[in-house]
Amino acid sequence: MLPGWHQNLESFEAISQDDLTRGVVLRMAALSQAGSLAPFLVELADDGELDDATKVSLQEIASDPAFLLAVEDYVHRTEILH
Repeated sequence: MLPGWHQNLESFEAISQDDLTRGVVLRMAALSQAGSLAPFLVELADDGELDDATKVSLQEIASDPAFLLAVEDYVHRTEILH
């Protein structure tokens, strides 16, 4: 296994385990696929309730559409159905 993929799997799992983070990242993935992520990023930048570190992290994630798609795929494939 390539080292980069191992790191991504750890990131995917961390995202999938946190309800709030998972929701935001899945929303970003959907917006990215629809070509409408830009307005979300503007709102994110203007949000006074978020700290700068969170904003930077979300901007970084948003700048990688392949990562967003991979996270979405991982979450859906590993979702436990009840």
